[in-house]
Amino acid sequence: MSTPLIFDGHNDTILRLFRNDSTADSFFQEGEVGHIDLPRAQAGGLGGGFFALFVPNPRKSEIDSPFPGAGMSDAVARYEIPLPPALEYSYALNYVMGMMATLFRIEDRANGAAKIVRTADELAACLANGTLAMILHFEGAEAIDEDLNALRVFYAAGLRSLGLVWSRPTIFAHGVPFAFPATPDIGPGLTDAGKRLVAACNDLGIMLDLSHLNEKGFWDVAELSDAPLVATHSGVHAICPTPRNLTDAQLDAIAQSGGVAGVNFHTGFLRADGRADQETSLAEIVHHVDYMVERMGIDHVALGSDFDGATMPQDLKDAAGLPKLVEALQDRGYTGDDLTKIAHGNWVRVLRQTWK
Repeated sequence: MSTPLIFDGHNDTILRLFRNDSTADSFFQEGEVGHIDLPRAQAGGLGGGFFALFVPNPRKSEIDSPFPGAGMSDAVARYEIPLPPALEYSYALNYVMGMMATLFRIEDRANGAAKIVRTADELAACLANGTLAMILHFEGAEAIDEDLNALRVFYAAGLRSLGLVWSRPTIFAHGVPFAFPATPDIGPGLTDAGKRLVAACNDLGIMLDLSHLNEKGFWDVAELSDAPLVATHSGVHAICPTPRNLTDAQLDAIAQSGGVAGVNFHTGFLRADGRADQETSLAEIVHHVDYMVERMGIDHVALGSDFDGATMPQDLKDAAGLPKLVEALQDRGYTGDDLTKIAHGNWVRVLRQTWK
């Protein structure tokens, strides 16, 4: 029985490379640093994913290290970390340009082994022939101006997926803080500029990612957008009550729109105690998958690892460990078409419905 390739909803690999390897050569060498490089992706059956461009804070903040929920001795994690302020546009724009160049270098040097995909047909072809499919995604819209001129330029360059926020506020929306336990119903909804951005993304066919967005913003997008609702890397709030996870009402809305939610592998978003401990079973990922499938239906559940941006369960470790997760899903009864939908089929379907 063949095992379907995984298409992953989120990774921060480009940021790691941009910070540490200006040439991106290390992407083509199997390493011990981080979670994704081409050899480990191929070994683990990772067929591609959303390669996020995330702009870090210009100055170190409490949120940077250690990851919230890590190293706590209490039985249940309790934390509330203030968010850093909004970024300056010029800083965000310059940083994004550097990361985009890194992604383009990877494609140039891959000799056909990796490709930036801009259409659903290209994505399906890559999954069929084993080429690593890379979607250019912005995790936070800080590099986009209020007039949305940059949005069209970035679209022409290959941008096909956009998160309005990464937790920090932007001129478009407000994100959720890193806190536990807490609700995502924190702060105001979309700004007028944010509402214009949603309409522009619909017109261009750019997928909107609702992960990190607060609940009022989520409902604003749900009302305004004519595309399926998507959260690329979020878990179940009823299991792990961090504001980064989705409430039952949000899960229902995603399913009703024909959208998809990708289960985040970060241990602090999986565990009921909120602790970001590596000693976490893969069964916790399967638990979130089970809950979403029962609540939303098999057509609306996918995977969104957060590789290179979060704490992975020790048995998974990195992209090379994905066959262990597939085996855990199979042991739980996900086989055949159902397993393929979770592995990559639901992503392909939603992107085919969204992209133009």
